[in-house]
Amino acid sequence: MGLKTAWIQYGSNNEYLGYSSVPEHAKTPLPVIIVFQEVWGVDKHIQDVTDRFAEAGYVAFSPDLYAVNGERHPLLSHERVESVKSFLESLPPTAWGNEAERKAALAKLPGDEPERVGETLTKLFGGLDMDNYTAQLLATVDFLRNHFDLTKGEPIGAVGFCMGGALSAHLAAHDNELKGAVMFYGRSPKEHLIANISCPVRAFYGELDKALTETAPAFAKAMKEAGKDFSYKVYPGAHHAFFNDTRRSYHVSASRDAFAETLTYFNEWIGKKN
Repeated sequence: MGLKTAWIQYGSNNEYLGYSSVPEHAKTPLPVIIVFQEVWGVDKHIQDVTDRFAEAGYVAFSPDLYAVNGERHPLLSHERVESVKSFLESLPPTAWGNEAERKAALAKLPGDEPERVGETLTKLFGGLDMDNYTAQLLATVDFLRNHFDLTKGEPIGAVGFCMGGALSAHLAAHDNELKGAVMFYGRSPKEHLIANISCPVRAFYGELDKALTETAPAFAKAMKEAGKDFSYKVYPGAHHAFFNDTRRSYHVSASRDAFAETLTYFNEWIGKKN
């Protein structure tokens, strides 16, 4: 399918930046899916995922949460982030959650790489409080709902991966007009926010991603007690980031099933009117 893609600045002072993907020959406006990034930002993989949702018949939009006035902080440049990604991909899965193991591996890098990679690693994983992004999330839905000609007045859904999975649920707790949110292996929202969620939420986890998967029953219980619409699925043998086909953690059958279910959810929540 032909797509029209663009990087768009938006917000009251054009301070934010997002990647837009639109079916080239579709009549607009169209329902919109917000695609929230992994911790790496709106990299080539997230752009590709955004394109996949556009190919399914939506306007898809991925806000770059690391860009300010169209530019990234030097420590979060694409080059620096790719260096961190490559470093972590070279480690065994145990090292991701083991600071001592990571530091030992970091010290073995050549030249000034330990400092460079370490600085960006700290910057990336020190920014995982979802409250840091609330203003941009709300500016994004305002732009798409009220100002962007391709989506103005249309329903909005959200999906996210890892950090973005948490952001998807976080947005659901802050935008009562959101039609639905899908979380791929994201942290549950802060407990006090659950009462504010007004749309359906769905979540996917990998069985081997214990740190997150083991939180799912408590999240489901809290959502049920609050009268919210929530369900989740755990894929046997799948790790964290099982949907990312650029990483060793990619799990093809889990990805295929989760993507099909996600498209079904969005068709139900935002797609049927068109």
